[in-house]
Amino acid sequence: MVTAVAAVAAAVGCTASTGSSPTPATTAGSTASSAAPSSPATAAASQTPHAVASPSAPSSATSPGGASASDTGGGGGAGTGSGTPGCATRDLSIKAGASQGAAGSLYQVLEFTNISNAECTLFGYPGVALAGGTPVTQVGAAATRSTAAAATLVTLQPGQTASTLLRITQALNYPKSKCSPTPTTYLQIYPPNQTTPVYVAYSSTGCKSTSVNLLSIGVMKSGTSG
Repeated sequence: MVTAVAAVAAAVGCTASTGSSPTPATTAGSTASSAAPSSPATAAASQTPHAVASPSAPSSATSPGGASASDTGGGGGAGTGSGTPGCATRDLSIKAGASQGAAGSLYQVLEFTNISNAECTLFGYPGVALAGGTPVTQVGAAATRSTAAAATLVTLQPGQTASTLLRITQALNYPKSKCSPTPTTYLQIYPPNQTTPVYVAYSSTGCKSTSVNLLSIGVMKSGTSG
């Protein structure tokens, strides 16, 4: 009898351990909202902000630039000497804010809001890349870092927002043979010093070739102006 019970328990434990990695969800429309991990829905056709996806990492997703996830962002609050912890991915709601077109490029503000009940800090650069497909995977090279402004420590009280400015160069600026233009439906965003990304629904066109870099990201700043 003891042997039979042990066998049943082992079988149940084995079954419970299996499963599939979640993929990010999206909410139709332009209103930002949190979504539990599930299969991604189809994004709108224009290169404009859409919804906020909950933190989740598809099993096949790669970190920007092929680096380990821990290398994708600039330093967080840890190690800054502030005594306040860095904002974890779970502490943040991330969405696309205001955007403005320029010759051959689009400038897109990314907003990071502290949704926890404690203050936290952001420092340096997030890791950002375009992503798409089923399952969702990174498309092309990750954003390079703009040096237009020096990094400063940003402290967020609960409900406060910080932002950064993402520049997206149009893929059509490059020959198809060099770029391999590919439709994308998400921004893959690692908050500074974090290893779990957030997927924000965002329609664009990336270059599948990593020899072409379309993205440039700025440092984190207080407020929503990027």
